[in-house]
Amino acid sequence: MDRVEYTGIERKHAMQRPGKCYLFGAAAVAALAAAPASGQAGNCAMPPSAAGGTDNIHTRYVEGHLLPPVIKSDARPFSLADRMRQYDVPGISVAVIHDGKIVWARGWGVRDLASCKPVTPDTAFQAASISKVVTAVTALRLVEQGRIKLDQNINEALRSWQVPKDATLAPSGITLRELLSHTAGLGVHGFGGYQPGAPLPTPVQILDGVSPANTPPVRSILPVGSQFEYSGGGYVVTQVALSDVSDTAFADLGRREVLEPLGMTRSAFTMPPSPAILANAAFGSAHGKPMPGNYLVYPELAPAGLWTTATDLARLLIDLQASAAGKRGHRLSPAMTRLMMTPVKDNWGLGVAIYPQGAPRFMHDGVNAGYESFMVSYIGEGDGIVALTNGGDGHRLMGEVVRAIATDYGWSDIAAPATEEKELSLAELSKAAGHFEGGGLKVDLEARSEGLFARLAGGTMAERLIALSPTRFRSEGLGVTVEFTPDFASCTMIEGAPPMKLVRSAPSHAAL
Repeated sequence: MDRVEYTGIERKHAMQRPGKCYLFGAAAVAALAAAPASGQAGNCAMPPSAAGGTDNIHTRYVEGHLLPPVIKSDARPFSLADRMRQYDVPGISVAVIHDGKIVWARGWGVRDLASCKPVTPDTAFQAASISKVVTAVTALRLVEQGRIKLDQNINEALRSWQVPKDATLAPSGITLRELLSHTAGLGVHGFGGYQPGAPLPTPVQILDGVSPANTPPVRSILPVGSQFEYSGGGYVVTQVALSDVSDTAFADLGRREVLEPLGMTRSAFTMPPSPAILANAAFGSAHGKPMPGNYLVYPELAPAGLWTTATDLARLLIDLQASAAGKRGHRLSPAMTRLMMTPVKDNWGLGVAIYPQGAPRFMHDGVNAGYESFMVSYIGEGDGIVALTNGGDGHRLMGEVVRAIATDYGWSDIAAPATEEKELSLAELSKAAGHFEGGGLKVDLEARSEGLFARLAGGTMAERLIALSPTRFRSEGLGVTVEFTPDFASCTMIEGAPPMKLVRSAPSHAAL
């Protein structure tokens, strides 16, 4: 099954998409469970531990203490090697931030299934939708330089293309703030990629859906500002606007404003990848076999075209953490960073998703064909995690790796320790029953004596959710945990996807 790029917020859309995820259209979440792993990542043996980099008490804890969110009372932890085989993930690279510093970074497994060379901290992966975070920082840099405005009609910045006027859906036009926060009402969730060597569309051809572009035109599909609707297409609009106002190619702009100053030397908006990136690049895989051509090419640079390492992304997180804590001399001013991390709608800020419960945190994830990525960081504190994978069910593997790291360091807001299922009464379950909507996802919840059941609107199958507490439930089918507010007026995805919010609304007339 081919996957299309999409963010963690993309995971929710996995339910509707023909293949993609890290969320946001109901397509994202379901595809995560659609293709079971083969249990074998090619014929490569696990490289010696020393080949991956740092070896210490923390890395050894990860290697031997992986657990899913829900466990039995007598459950024993899995080894990382076993889980990589089970989830069909050839390689994973991880970087951990503690007290504002990268305390360790290393790789496990192999970067490709042909050479079987080991993943190291310097191995570059496709970041997929995490590219949008770098794009957002680049855009906000230009805002602070006075080259573009957050709240003016983006057409005033665009010279090489114009967003088609829509008197009904966008009578006053679309702004950069709306593009970065996915509230512009534009379509085209994600992108399918192109085989290496195939003709690539220009950004304008992508926006107009003109051959050789393989996606439809980027146009208004919802009233501007009315709701969150994840749009990779909106980030291509941003890409063109930033290039136009700076008279600089987007790849060069991103390098100048973000990558180079932060020492992200193994990162580049380069599609196809440069020889320097390919020298230590992870190649994508599917079902235990190399992808044809090793990877797909994404000319949609701003939303999906970054190659990077876990260590380089950790440098970006550290810079944003410091700025958010009020320190100056970073890529963004403290005021701009705080604006970036203030939700515009449905827990989504300017280029990042914000977790509303517990200690303030921001995150993004991503999926391109053959790659999945995840990063999460506390906003006001110097702790965080980055993980990158190159095939198989990287989503679930990264979830367990992040849980092990969070358990090891005591970061329960990032990932709660594994727990047993809780038994709840019908009265307790009934509080969560009802119809919920958010970000294009519609779900009916029904309380039964045997548990709380969820069904996507229009679907025929209902899944029994696992109760982790009176307000927290787990969908094993989607790999997502949700937390209800105390009054059960809404729930938010707190694990396995960006923090998408679903709000109680009029009950569905369709019975489960």
